Amino acid sequence: MRKEKPLLLEGIKELIDASKAMIITRYSKLEPNVSWQFRDMIAKKGSTFEVVPKRVFIKAATLSGVKLDESLIQGHVGVCFVNQTDAMGSAKAMFEFSEANGKIFEVLCGSIEGKIVPGAELEMLSKLPGIDEMRAIMIALFTSPMSQLLFCLEAKGNQNPS
Repeated sequence: MRKEKPLLLEGIKELIDASKAMIITRYSKLEPNVSWQFRDMIAKKGSTFEVVPKRVFIKAATLSGVKLDESLIQGHVGVCFVNQTDAMGSAKAMFEFSEANGKIFEVLCGSIEGKIVPGAELEMLSKLPGIDEMRAIMIALFTSPMSQLLFCLEAKGNQNPS
């Protein structure tokens, strides 16, 4: 192993240990301008994107206690390290960006809350509403019956007795 590889291994291991979730992708035709646009967008979601060597990444994941299926990880590998509790916001942004740019990313799998989640399942989960949207829906469900009752009471009170 060259002198740089242990440093790279340690750096990737630190990123894995510091992140709350990871989204592992295979990419094709990732041009520098597109890469910077994506990194900027994903940074706003509290995540970072790194292009990593496969073997070094697999070794770093093993050292960090993450069990990856090595047969899934093929091609050029990029990893989105999620540094916030809502990993689906970053996953949703990744799928939207990939779709808008000719499917440059193929999500292979993800590690969320210690579980390995296949790429197809991550895509399905990313299409669900985000945590803030879910909270808004719940509040609307709770307040809707009260609002309707209040509307009925006001309508009854505004009627003129004949």
